[in-house]
Amino acid sequence: QVQLVESGGGLVQAGGSLRLSCAASRTFSRKYTMAWFRQAPGKEREFVAGASWSGGSPSYQDDVKGRFTISRESARNTVYLQMNGLKPGDTADYYCAARPGSRISRSRDEYDYWGQGTQVTISS
Repeated sequence: QVQLVESGGGLVQAGGSLRLSCAASRTFSRKYTMAWFRQAPGKEREFVAGASWSGGSPSYQDDVKGRFTISRESARNTVYLQMNGLKPGDTADYYCAARPGSRISRSRDEYDYWGQGTQVTISS
């Protein structure tokens, strides 16, 4: 079992920045993929960004390209989501997820491990 714990959410004004962190309870092997999803009130949980633990190009939802950056710190078993240029439409609960394999899937059904979520609210 792997536990994922997110942190870093909060309330910021439009145009501001936040950095979300996701700490894993153990070291991932190189054949794992990490991702961030988000769920706004009344909407489906959607893919935001993903990256293979072994490296390679990350993947982003079109709406966040150029604004969000996913990165990892292997020594701390931690994945980050740097969010810049935040918009009110980014308001949601953000979840960290992990799945075995190096393919970055955008389907939430393919992820085995989930964090509890962290709330992000952007005011206009």
